[in-house]
Amino acid sequence: MATPENEAAPRTSNIDVRRGQPLVVISDVQKHYGDFQALKDIDLTVNRGEVVVVIGPSGSGKSTLCRTINRLETITSGTITIDGKELPKEGKGLAELRADVGMVFQSFNLFAHLTILENVTLGPIKVKGMKKPEAEALARKLLDRVGVGQQAAKLPAQLSGGQQQRVAIARALAMQPKLMLFDEPTSALDPEMINEVLDVMVTLAQEGMTMIVVTHEMGFARKAADRVVFMADGQIVEEATPDEFFTHPKSDRAKDFLSKLITH
Repeated sequence: MATPENEAAPRTSNIDVRRGQPLVVISDVQKHYGDFQALKDIDLTVNRGEVVVVIGPSGSGKSTLCRTINRLETITSGTITIDGKELPKEGKGLAELRADVGMVFQSFNLFAHLTILENVTLGPIKVKGMKKPEAEALARKLLDRVGVGQQAAKLPAQLSGGQQQRVAIARALAMQPKLMLFDEPTSALDPEMINEVLDVMVTLAQEGMTMIVVTHEMGFARKAADRVVFMADGQIVEEATPDEFFTHPKSDRAKDFLSKLITH
């Protein structure tokens, strides 16, 4: 029986089922810091509606890769395209691209002197030219969606870390992005706050948001990812469905990484 248009298609661990057209294409990307090569021969395609979780040991290049996708880090060579367009180097084109790519960092990066509502409406008003009433209506809807609607009039310092990170997610969503990047979004949080952020991210994944997530949270990778990308020493060593990766890792590096997770 066909799925009605307003209902989400059932999720599945088969990564081919949810694949749409390629949204992000990373081809032969290299990144050097002086003599140190942080990214080596990176080839990765992320399709519309796909959730790709990037994992690996510290220093493996995960965050660097994430930050190259909206050009917070410049690449030494290779190409990155988003929705068929190569990343602009600077100027208006780069600003437009960043408006299409939401990013959530380890630190919440909220403006301390603005209310929660003002933090979320700033981008739509300043960058997208949205009228204030429309931006506020969108912001309130998104704050409700991430479970902090009651906090709209407060300043960031009055919120817990988990609440602030959920506001940061709402702020990124307010730009109505094509893609969401998450760079270790829970690593600065106390343990009891981690799940409240991951729950929001799982819901986004289930709603079909294209997501690239760098994380140490293996439970999230198992639950929400269509594909796990394992990095080590600046390279993609292995990529597979979560079930394949966690039960039958192919590379020695991945087996070693997973054995340390299990034993400590």
